[in-house]
Amino acid sequence: MRGKKNDPSLFLLAAIVLLLGAGIFAAVNTLRSDPVEEALSGDRVINVLYVIEKDAKPLSTFVLMYYPATKRAAIFDIPGELGLLISRINRVDRIDTVYHSGRISGFENEIEKLLGIDIAFSIVMSIENIGRAVDLIEGVEIFIPSPVAIRGSEPVLFPSGVTRLDGDKAMRYVSYETPEEDREMGVFRRQRFFLGLLKRQAEMNEGLKNPALSKLYQSFLDTGMNQRTRMRLFDELVNIDTDRTNIQSVGGNLREVSGQMLLIPFYDGSLIKEIVRQTLGGLTRQSEGSLSDRVFTVEVLNGTVVNGLAGRTAELLQGFGYDVISIGNADHTNYEKTEIIDRSGYEDMVKTFAEIIRCGNIRTESFIQENPEGELTIQNFEYRSDFTLIIGRDFNGRYVTGN
Repeated sequence: MRGKKNDPSLFLLAAIVLLLGAGIFAAVNTLRSDPVEEALSGDRVINVLYVIEKDAKPLSTFVLMYYPATKRAAIFDIPGELGLLISRINRVDRIDTVYHSGRISGFENEIEKLLGIDIAFSIVMSIENIGRAVDLIEGVEIFIPSPVAIRGSEPVLFPSGVTRLDGDKAMRYVSYETPEEDREMGVFRRQRFFLGLLKRQAEMNEGLKNPALSKLYQSFLDTGMNQRTRMRLFDELVNIDTDRTNIQSVGGNLREVSGQMLLIPFYDGSLIKEIVRQTLGGLTRQSEGSLSDRVFTVEVLNGTVVNGLAGRTAELLQGFGYDVISIGNADHTNYEKTEIIDRSGYEDMVKTFAEIIRCGNIRTESFIQENPEGELTIQNFEYRSDFTLIIGRDFNGRYVTGN
């Protein structure tokens, strides 16, 4: 008996089904293989861990949180001396104890537990590669509040004001240490550099897509990402407005533990988790631009003899979302009363700022003044912060007392 003839339409239908299946499989596989696209499709905050290494240990560690839908970002600075109960070694120790150059998953896991988030990407750059990367992107522009002279075999002067650092100067600026500088001021310095690096990287992003430059830049980064994923991630991060993104430091109390000084997080770490939750809520809140969305800038000056008070106060204010653009010493150390100088022009906003530390001593300063001829002139062409906080003896580190 002769067999049935095969129907050509069945072959066509089968081919169509196979092609559709292959297409769906390829699309799903592409989505899974590109974690940036996966994060975007899931409408999630993208968390990126940045580590600047010196001698194979973290010099600075930052967690960048970016929400693509609103283009908003926030950054947390994780001090290496942060003291935590580290389960894998079953003792309280520095968080960077578990850091191993080239395999940082243990370090990343501790930061995830500390902040209560998942970190999707990590980018590690050594000091040497920082220099090479900065040269490739033609320098990083930062604001230096006061001039700094570094002595040694190769002395260098960092003038005050807006300065563009080349690779060699960037390496020196990030890594130098001087006896005159408080720890907090060194942390602040590296934070401003990191923001400058992010901004310059965004400005040069299109140029870095050149195949040769992209491959070279990729060689300066230890990311665990392929080149395509890294470029896709940077395409998203280019949307961050670094001028309106502040860095919040994980704060705590210094305590001696087993012969070393550790920074123990406030309230056993619950405060930083709460701040992170509030920060993420702000990033993901869909709203029209308003005054409440604006990041107000602050200058903190220490008018007392208490060392490091400006830096600790800056950390406090950063936790409430203010961008501390400068810290330093006041013109003298005998301020009895804490004072706020307001240049913002927003009475409600300065009152909100003052309530954080319960300060009732507010003075308004205008950029506009009249010259002897009666003409209006700009008082100072140099940018000044919205608020200047001058710390007096009545400040106990959290509140102004005796009001």
